[in-house]
Amino acid sequence: MATNVTTLFVPRETAPGERRVAVTPTAVRRHGKRDVEVQVERGAGEAAGFDDASYEDAGARIVDGAAVADAPIVARVASPSVAEVEALAPGTVLLSFVAPHRNLDTVAALARGSVTTLAMELVPRITRAQSIDALSSQANVGGYRAVIEAAYALDKYFPLFMTAAGTIRPARVVILGAGVAGLQAVATAKRLGAVVHVSDIREAARDEVASLGGTFIEVPGEEDATGEGGYAKEVGASYLDRQRQVLTEHLREAHAVITTAQIPGRPAPQLVTREMVEAMPRGSVVIDLAAADGGNCALTEVGRTVEHQGVRIIPGNDFPSAMANEASSLYALNIVAFAELLIDEETGLRLDLEDEVVAGALLTHDGEVTAPRIAEMLADTRIAPGADGEEDAS
Repeated sequence: MATNVTTLFVPRETAPGERRVAVTPTAVRRHGKRDVEVQVERGAGEAAGFDDASYEDAGARIVDGAAVADAPIVARVASPSVAEVEALAPGTVLLSFVAPHRNLDTVAALARGSVTTLAMELVPRITRAQSIDALSSQANVGGYRAVIEAAYALDKYFPLFMTAAGTIRPARVVILGAGVAGLQAVATAKRLGAVVHVSDIREAARDEVASLGGTFIEVPGEEDATGEGGYAKEVGASYLDRQRQVLTEHLREAHAVITTAQIPGRPAPQLVTREMVEAMPRGSVVIDLAAADGGNCALTEVGRTVEHQGVRIIPGNDFPSAMANEASSLYALNIVAFAELLIDEETGLRLDLEDEVVAGALLTHDGEVTAPRIAEMLADTRIAPGADGEEDAS
């Protein structure tokens, strides 16, 4: 029988446009089975469709935001602001997306405050971490939503229709990147009846695309660019030039292009140039799921739809948040699985830094930035995680 109760605090998200929540009422019940007391900031789940009463019915306590200072574990969705980091007590364990390469000031504040940060985007892609893989769970939502948005934006049917007045040809959809988001987009577009072509630089993607009914786009002189953990790695300029030439021909007939190519911790590769957009038919759309990291399309702008020569470029960085209820339900289960790894039923919170999942996700600990690449980026920007928080001018 458990002898220690561990508190997990769930704040109300404050990032602009963020509607998700890190724990749902269903997840509260799962946490309770391991003697984890869940405290939810008042109103934290409202935007995702979960009211305070539903949390209380599940066994959570509804508290004010100030309670974060006393919680050993804090679970959230979006990267906290520097002010939110400063409200955390030293030694707090934070489970959250951080996007550290875009939020170096937050990373510095986390180290400065001696917060132990387990960044959800750094969870290693290994078999035993699949239930914790929040990047995949949220990418799945994003890939689905991208196709729905494309279908809504087009003034054309997706499926083939045979009518007395004539035949309506199916929409042609080109998907760039066959990771989790891309494959979900393939499956969804096929269900809607579109003809789907897919480009990916990883050889393993070929069979996955074919299994879902998509056609793999061949690039002359193709090279396999499968990187660590199954992610794509960066390729040379020569390959990108060949890929763009081939893609341009496919884009000339495409009604919708969905781009999903991302490299963790790096700017998104530019796959669709201005000239390629100009080759597309008027009325077509580009849905860019990599918008937050600079976008796969040269014309993408975060926060607004761009129209260029009759083609609309729609940023998709907030699509999981747009489906906040489903996305939160999946993310909350990722958090449950991570908490189960961190909490022993007899002794309570136990941080095993030798565990490969914990070590892989560890971003800050004991006043240090522990992720090597992020530490290098922080050093390059001359932001020091020192006590005064000012830039290191040395």
